[in-house]
Amino acid sequence: MIIKNLKKLYYEKYTKKSYSISNVDLIIDRMFSKINNGIFIDLGCNHPIKFNNTYLLYKRGWRGINIDLDKKSIDEFNQIRNEDHNVQSLISATKGQEKEIFFYHTRSAINTVSDELISYRKTDKEKVQIIKQKTDTLENIIDQSPYKNKKINLLSIDIENHEYEALKNFNFERYPFDVIIIEIHDLNQKSLEIYNQSIEFVTNSEIYKLLEKNKYKLINWVNSDFVFIKNNIELK
Repeated sequence: MIIKNLKKLYYEKYTKKSYSISNVDLIIDRMFSKINNGIFIDLGCNHPIKFNNTYLLYKRGWRGINIDLDKKSIDEFNQIRNEDHNVQSLISATKGQEKEIFFYHTRSAINTVSDELISYRKTDKEKVQIIKQKTDTLENIIDQSPYKNKKINLLSIDIENHEYEALKNFNFERYPFDVIIIEIHDLNQKSLEIYNQSIEFVTNSEIYKLLEKNKYKLINWVNSDFVFIKNNIELK
């Protein structure tokens, strides 16, 4: 019993619990170890704690914007993380475009607007709820938040194969995130989010080329979560 308690004390003192699905939050936490009051955006936030890339930073005093398709997810954020700015919205390349959202069920992490992902999953469209919603842009969401024109340290984006559309018209010069965590899916894989994507697939992807064009470099990845850092940035 004494040894067991000592192990527990050691674990609690010298290790950190990961909340993200791939432990990528531990990588980010270490990268920002000297910043205790940073600002994040969590696009595709889903749940305020479980499988969340920003909750570990939130516990350290960070605050930011959480965005999700699902109103029930945002309701939960408003209860548990009410110091954040929480928004229910469909983010895409342009504002005001009507798109179909494929809802497997409320609170699902795999709800999507991607026809390609629906085809990959062999989803029967008659068995999912299809909701039409008008789009907004990420830049507009920031401008409507308390963080307009402020330095934003981190963007975490996981919106089920719609990441490129959400970022392709974004003004990275106005809001130059230090670090971006982004999910990249290779739909040729047998199972998503379990196996690492091939580096060849990643470097040939539209999202990689977009981030490279905006002076980001890939520095790490775990399964389908990729970590990009702004060139020549020094995290302080």
